[in-house]
Parts: sequence; C-alpha cells; structure tokens
Amino acid sequence: MSVLYLAFETDERVNRHARLQKSGAHVVVAEPRWPGFFELAKREKPYAIAMDFSQAPSHVLETADYMSKAKETKDVAMFLLRIPRDRLEAVQKRLPQATITTEAELSGKLAEIERVAEERARQKKEAAAAAKKAARAANAAAKAIAAGKPLPPPVKAKPPKPAAKPKAAPPPAKKKAAKKPAPPARKSQPKKKK
Repeated sequence: MSVLYLAFETDERVNRHARLQKSGAHVVVAEPRWPGFFELAKREKPYAIAMDFSQAPSHVLETADYMSKAKETKDVAMFLLRIPRDRLEAVQKRLPQATITTEAELSGKLAEIERVAEERARQKKEAAAAAKKAARAANAAAKAIAAGKPLPPPVKAKPPKPAAKPKAAPPPAKKKAAKKPAPPARKSQPKKKK
C-alpha cells in the first residue's frame, strides 16, 4: 500500500515528502511527466495520489485530469496541494471528485487511511487463517473416511475478539467517619449547701 506524491523536483520537495511520511504512509515520489508517473502508478497501485500544483500548475492539472480518467487510477483517492488562486475554479470544475487540502490535513487523512487499511489487512489475514484451518480439517476428515476410521470431532472456530475497551476507573471509595466514643455521662452531684 502506498501513496503516490507527484511534484516537480524542487528544494522543498524533499521536506514535503518527509512530512508526508511522518503520517506512517509509504510515500512514493515522482515528477508528473508522461509516461513515468503513469507507469509508476500502474506498478505501485496506490490507494491515494497527492499532486502538488506549486510548479507548472497547467501541466499538473493535465496530469491530474488524465489520472482521474485512466482505468487503473480513476477510483483512487486524489488530493490536490497548493493550487494557485487563479486556477482554483478550473481545477474544481475539471476535478470535482478530488479533495483540495493542505499538507497537514493530508497527513492526518493518510494516517487514518493507513490505519483502516492495516485493520482490513489484519481481518483478511485472520479470515485466510480460518479458511486454511477449515481446509486442513476437511482434508483430515476425508483421509479418515478413506481409511475407514471414525471422524474426529468438529472444531468450532472461535470468532475474533474485538479490541479490548479500556475499563473505567472505579469511583473513589467514600471514607467512613470513624465512630467517636460517646462522651461519658455526667453524674449529677448534689449541690453543696452554703
């Protein structure tokens, strides 16, 4: 899983690439030059494409338009960065499905997309393991039938446990006031006569 970051090579591109990688995503950088960017996109199969409009915005717009229509990349999430104000309306008109964003927002979105993708991969891995286990059991049952042995008891698959929720701390115990001993009863003394 990767993110394709298309930007012309400048001094700032290295820093921007490093900031995007801090999101935890695998970011592949290329220039938006034909056919290199498209061959890279077909090979990498990115889940997101980020395009930087800071250099040659007309050229980047044509590249983005092509990527949004190509069979291999039309369903990929597209993020557009640093669009000049005079091109904003044209970009919105030609690429209504693309998200215009800032680098900080994009890093947050990529982190979330990466988290969801990892969870989906974990679930696929668990499902594949369960299917493999069921296939082994079916194979063992078939061998047992062929050998004339009794079938082993069926194994019930346990459903995956959901992530543990943090337990709330118990409310603080109320302190009981210590019982004070009752004061001793006063004995009434007879009054002295004067």
